Amino acid sequence: MSAGTTAAARSQLRLKRLLDEPRDIVKCKVARLDPRLPPTGLSDCLRPRSPAPKSSPSQSPSRVGSYVLFERCEGEKSYRAEHAQTKQQYTCQVLPLRGYQERLAAYARIGHHDNVCGLLDVVIGQDSVYVFLPGHYGDMHAYVRSRKRLGEEEAGLLFAQMLDAVMHCHRHGVVLRDLKLRRFVFTDEYRTRLALLGLDDCVVLRGDHGDDSLTDRHGCPAYVSPELLTNGSGPYSGRAADVWSLGVSLYTMLIGRYPFQDTQPAALFAKIRRGAFGVPEWLSPRAKCLIGCMLRKSPAERLAASELLMHPWLSGRPRTPHHAARRTHPSAQKTPQRRTEDGDQVVPTWTEKH
Repeated sequence: MSAGTTAAARSQLRLKRLLDEPRDIVKCKVARLDPRLPPTGLSDCLRPRSPAPKSSPSQSPSRVGSYVLFERCEGEKSYRAEHAQTKQQYTCQVLPLRGYQERLAAYARIGHHDNVCGLLDVVIGQDSVYVFLPGHYGDMHAYVRSRKRLGEEEAGLLFAQMLDAVMHCHRHGVVLRDLKLRRFVFTDEYRTRLALLGLDDCVVLRGDHGDDSLTDRHGCPAYVSPELLTNGSGPYSGRAADVWSLGVSLYTMLIGRYPFQDTQPAALFAKIRRGAFGVPEWLSPRAKCLIGCMLRKSPAERLAASELLMHPWLSGRPRTPHHAARRTHPSAQKTPQRRTEDGDQVVPTWTEKH
């Protein structure tokens, strides 16, 4: 058994213990974040030595157990982190202590997959839980923005991996919600391998996995599907909503802009509800067809993730990227650190009227 396989197995066992652990036991293992307090006898991993990190990237690094947290990743609530002893790079997501077991349940459900970032460690703080995932080389949103748009060959190679990750999650009864380009990160320096980062916002389906009906409205405005805006508080298919978001992602990768755009949320949502969008003439017929299979106003008419992988635009493409085949574009060597300019914010919450 390789070292990587052994480490993955240990991570899965650790996660299972965390998810199965009774709540009263979790409380007695909470780490103190106040460095002035005397040692509690907890392991170093569970005893952060400084308060929770603030959002300002100009602040000095913060210590959390055996890890050092640096600046936030662009546009996200995650942090770049490093193990104090090994210097291994990680991505750290900070979750509220309340209900964290439910928010991490998706990792145990889906198991290992090459295109999904696995859970490596969890540090329990007094008020927060620090979740450590693999380090990465930037996300797809920043990459597309730096490249303006991608060629069909490169986009196909990357999108097939995104689709593989979504299909794997759907098969195991996990609906991703809030699916967007930012959630996919590069795991190699050549920007050829992608993985889905973060499953804490997913919905784990109970009972019959075939029933993916959801009622909560959550997502990014540019990627939200029409049924979330027109059904009121009624149920909708979580998997079909994810497929719509994949359609928005592929459109953006190939064309360099969102299919539905407006500076005013109300006007943007009106365009999404209509479901009408334009595709440039220079795009290949197969690429147009694949986008059309996902961006269909009726959820029932959208193809499932497993069906999309059989589409002619994707079926002939290799799944495993070859690093020698393409070197990183110079503009992608470093993720640009600048403010978000596309209104990539959260959709307003719908409140049911009683």
